[in-house]
Amino acid sequence: MPWASVLMLVLGAFIAILDTSIVNVALPKMMAIFGVGADKIQWVLTGYLLTSGVVVPVTGYLGDRMGFKRVYIIAVAIFTAGSVMCSLAWNENALITARVVQAIGGGAIMPVSMAMTYRIVPREKIGLALGVWGIAISMAPAVGPTLGGYLVDSFNWQMIFTINIPIGIFTVLLSGVFLPSTPLRSDLRFDLPGFILCTGGCFAILLALSEGQDKGWASQYIVTLLTTGVFALILCALWELVCPHPMLDVRLMRNPAFAASIFTTGIITIGLYSAIFLIPIYAQNLLGYTPIQTGFLMMPMALTMGTLMPVSGRLFDRLGAVPLSLAGSLVLIYATYLLHNLSLETSYHQLQLLLVLRATGIGLCMMPLNTAGMNAVPRQLVGRASAMNNLVRQISASLGLAYLTYIMLERRAEHAVRLAGSVTWSSPGAVHFLHRLQAHFSGSLPGEDGRRAVLAVISGLAQRQAMMQGIGDAFLVTAIILAFNLPPLFFLSKRRMEAALQAERKRLAGACTGSEKSMAAGTAADA
Repeated sequence: MPWASVLMLVLGAFIAILDTSIVNVALPKMMAIFGVGADKIQWVLTGYLLTSGVVVPVTGYLGDRMGFKRVYIIAVAIFTAGSVMCSLAWNENALITARVVQAIGGGAIMPVSMAMTYRIVPREKIGLALGVWGIAISMAPAVGPTLGGYLVDSFNWQMIFTINIPIGIFTVLLSGVFLPSTPLRSDLRFDLPGFILCTGGCFAILLALSEGQDKGWASQYIVTLLTTGVFALILCALWELVCPHPMLDVRLMRNPAFAASIFTTGIITIGLYSAIFLIPIYAQNLLGYTPIQTGFLMMPMALTMGTLMPVSGRLFDRLGAVPLSLAGSLVLIYATYLLHNLSLETSYHQLQLLLVLRATGIGLCMMPLNTAGMNAVPRQLVGRASAMNNLVRQISASLGLAYLTYIMLERRAEHAVRLAGSVTWSSPGAVHFLHRLQAHFSGSLPGEDGRRAVLAVISGLAQRQAMMQGIGDAFLVTAIILAFNLPPLFFLSKRRMEAALQAERKRLAGACTGSEKSMAAGTAADA
């Protein structure tokens, strides 16, 4: 096992994903320093998301054309340069521009590092290797808020970017030494129509998902973006089916094992980010925890996932995907269902225990699902498969967060109306509570002021309880979504994966001519 090479790939992937979550806690301080509102500073996050989403589809072509080692080193170098620019930003526009530069590298790092892992690790050990690589996917989003809160509180907001610089330089230098070169395909032509349609469609959909809650999901702006994005991706899929050198090989979706892997990975990604998004809102807004306390609340969850990723990868090499994925999915669904019973009295350690249980499920199933699909693809196509995998994961995360935010807010409003309707003079419990509040305020706020104070307290309690129930409903919906993960798991048995791989090899051999045919034959031989 080339552990030094795998470590270089893990480091790059970790800092790329870390920067999607570490910035969140610094936004209020940036707003104060630059003197801008939330609508402006939000583009520090949105700009990174949109740019990285646009970059992902083209990484497969670049890796095949230029070599995955070269593309990976360039991507980490661009990301590091973007981090330097972010740390030196003098206003919000400079910071947003720097984040776009950073995202060009960050968006390419994930799919390229995943494809590179498949290129350099023997297939019989790929489960363990991807389990180690998966530490970046699972731990970085959960560690980000904790680390970001510590750096902002103890130092300054620039430190959340400065911390990337030495790691990036270290990764660039040692990647040049340890990473092996991969074969180049000089015969490939750049698929310009596919690039325009795919990147344009992804940009429109990701932008709509980012701004839908603020602009309104039924607004003309959001509806236009979603319609444009969906039609662009449909046209892209139709074009790629007839293009001799497609940028995003949608023919891979005919592979049942790979398609099942992509679908289940997207579902698990929604499950992962649901807790990362909802738990901080619950802990800070409702329970009154500080960002640092919230970070330490979620730290055992991150450590559990990070510990189990290599373990599940090693077990995958022995047992296959189905037993691990089935067990992990069931644990994840059960733990997510339990989270919908959270209350304002839930203790710190009880919540930690539920999150650790949930992380156990994710740690068991995430890497086997990823690895099973990639194992059903010939090595010649791992770059394109990795780009597809990462693109689906990114869109799934954005779609899941947008939908769960909508569920949480809509249900909160419904619960608030219901709770307000239950506080009437015909309810003995409500009357008793009102009289006690009036007695409490009568000394300091007599008359009309006291009655207004009573109404304010009741309104605040009702809104707090409504938000609690809205978060619970969002977790219940997440559990239902995760249940759709179970049927496709059975397409990932060892027998089905091998059959899908052989069918893919035959398709390649039948489609290739000349030098391409010999390359496909060589790929089949070394696989």
